[in-house]
Amino acid sequence: MPIKIVVLGTSASNPTVERNLSATALQFEGKWFLFDVPEGTQRQMMQSGVSYMKVQHVFISHFHADHFLGLPGLIATMSMHGRDYPLFVFGPVGIREQIKKILSIALFKQSFEIVAKEIRTGKILDEEKFFVEAVPLKHDVKCFGFVFKEKDKEGEFQRNKAEKLGIPQGQLWSRLQKGKTIAWHGEKFKPEQVMDYSKKKKGKKVSIILDTLAFDGYIDAVRESDVLVHEATFLEKMKQRAKQTKHCTAKQAAAIAEKAKVKKLVLTHFSPRHKNAEEIENEARQEFGNVIVARDLEEIEV
Repeated sequence: MPIKIVVLGTSASNPTVERNLSATALQFEGKWFLFDVPEGTQRQMMQSGVSYMKVQHVFISHFHADHFLGLPGLIATMSMHGRDYPLFVFGPVGIREQIKKILSIALFKQSFEIVAKEIRTGKILDEEKFFVEAVPLKHDVKCFGFVFKEKDKEGEFQRNKAEKLGIPQGQLWSRLQKGKTIAWHGEKFKPEQVMDYSKKKKGKKVSIILDTLAFDGYIDAVRESDVLVHEATFLEKMKQRAKQTKHCTAKQAAAIAEKAKVKKLVLTHFSPRHKNAEEIENEARQEFGNVIVARDLEEIEV
């Protein structure tokens, strides 16, 4: 099943007439994942068809206002619509206190559990078919990027072979699918007896990197991403400003994409002073060919 990315906003610091603040939604197997929730995100979700009631996980890169202040309103809307299942919110150290503040100042009745989880470097969410990793970045506050990885399919389980061998359905089948040898009625069975490894499939990978200096420290984490969503706050003519504010230029983001051998680069998080998308794209193409200068509400299938 394909992964879908919806670019909910592409502006940095403050919204413009054409661009809302930067946020990204990702859909996998009918579930939505949100990466940053600035003000205005709800409306962008409604316009794009991203269902806030199907969002189970929210990832906050850092606590600057243009990445976080839309969360209270989103939680309130979920409550007003009768949500009755948990919302998991991942953020830097302090996220639990931030959630408590949100709930204490908001005048609404909370209808569901909010589970706040503090981010540490590495794997922060691991489910049957995917995992999410956090990548430390260089900004003027604690900040993380995120890697969403669909798990590789090691092969196809051949049910008929397992049945012929007399292996009962259940945990034993699961262990074989995970590459483990099992014992049943005094006999050992190996995965290759029931697996077709010719149908092995590599899972898709999407990396989201916002608010950082360009540096080599996160290249390995995003390496060979099918899509790299990367900030491009400034053009090269303002690279000194980018360094001072710990942001990237479009050319620097493209150089990272080239080094990491990603398949597609999606640029976002543009300073409101840079209005010419063609200029941003041309600069990035000096370093990397397959680049998109994202527009608000743009959809990208992975």
